[in-house]
Amino acid sequence: MNAITHLNPLGTALVAGGAGFVGSHLCDRLLDRGYSVICVDSFLTGSRENIAPLTNHPRFRLIEHDICAPLDIDERLDLVFNLACAASPPHYQADPIHTMMTSVVGTGHLLTLAARDGARFLQASTSEVYGDPEQHPQREDYVGHVNCTGPRACYDEGKRAAESLCFDTMRAGEVDARVARIFNTYGPRMRPDDGRIISNLVVQALSGKPLTIYGTGEQTRSFCYVSDLIEGLLALMLADENPGGPVNLGNPGEFTINQLADLVIRQTGSKSRKVHMPLPKDDPQRRRPDITRAKTLLGWEPRVPLAKGLAQTIAHFSLGVAGRPERKAPRRRRSATRAEATAR
Repeated sequence: MNAITHLNPLGTALVAGGAGFVGSHLCDRLLDRGYSVICVDSFLTGSRENIAPLTNHPRFRLIEHDICAPLDIDERLDLVFNLACAASPPHYQADPIHTMMTSVVGTGHLLTLAARDGARFLQASTSEVYGDPEQHPQREDYVGHVNCTGPRACYDEGKRAAESLCFDTMRAGEVDARVARIFNTYGPRMRPDDGRIISNLVVQALSGKPLTIYGTGEQTRSFCYVSDLIEGLLALMLADENPGGPVNLGNPGEFTINQLADLVIRQTGSKSRKVHMPLPKDDPQRRRPDITRAKTLLGWEPRVPLAKGLAQTIAHFSLGVAGRPERKAPRRRRSATRAEATAR
């Protein structure tokens, strides 16, 4: 049974990270449903191009701000979505201290805003909280296998700590918080330089470069098209009852990286060949969501198969995105990062 309810269609939704890949699609969908949208983004990894079509919309407002510093919003909020954090290894490892503080301090600031107005809060968590999992597929009751001192810990442990903060705040009776554990998501508006496997392979194939495969290529991933994810996020936020725990959102279809690379080559018509590089430290070997909870509580499951979504993603990159100069991974001055993170 679908438990979605329609809140006030004239309510206001804040989307932190709203100029990012997923965040900009969420802003689009919220506006389509009738909400007013406040997009908050530091543009560390987000793009003004993603939200350019919205800038003249009467119900859209942009605030350029880093959520590591307190945020003052002068209007009542009904929904708060926290999607603010670099999400690909090259980007979140560029300034790991800032990544951790975004997940913890930034989430705290947004929870304070939600509590002030009695707004519902949704935390965009990640399948990375499961680490290199010893359980397969991953269910929400699995506590994970994470290296808390490794190079991915700033993101993995930051997101785990953010989940703890959400549930502690909810247990204190301060906010209605929902946590989505997002598995690999892809689609139009991905950055060509973001370091994620689909964007890497598609850009390389379109450019005629060798396709980089890390390790043997037999490690697996599950890929969810962005429109499916957005519907899952809305279903979770607008559900009548709080699920009381995190909810996996992803596509349970499981593919090896070699299978993905072969599909990219076929769909692009590329003559590129595959080359193998060493596997990064702590890279998960298997990743697949158990979405029983999402299906049961939200009536949600993904509908877009990989071949169809990949074709649409390739079409997006083919419009010239892949030919643009690469942007370097974002870097922040450590002194500024620490000052922002400790501002209260």
